Amino acid sequence: MSVNKEILNKGLRYLAGSLPTLFIGVFILNSSFKNQKHPLFIYVLIVSVLICGYAVFLMFKGINTIMKSMFEK
Repeated sequence: MSVNKEILNKGLRYLAGSLPTLFIGVFILNSSFKNQKHPLFIYVLIVSVLICGYAVFLMFKGINTIMKSMFEK
């Protein structure tokens, strides 16, 4: 079984990019729930959910790319 190293590295970069965005999104989400009485609460909540969603998308794309590098001919 041969692995396409270029595509594998691309998938690992996607996963490496998802890690900081995941932590940042969760940190902002936690901060927004601590400040529910602040007038910008809903906007901060929306931004944090979008960041977390982007992190999940990057994880999915990274795992998908790694699988493609391993099992594609």
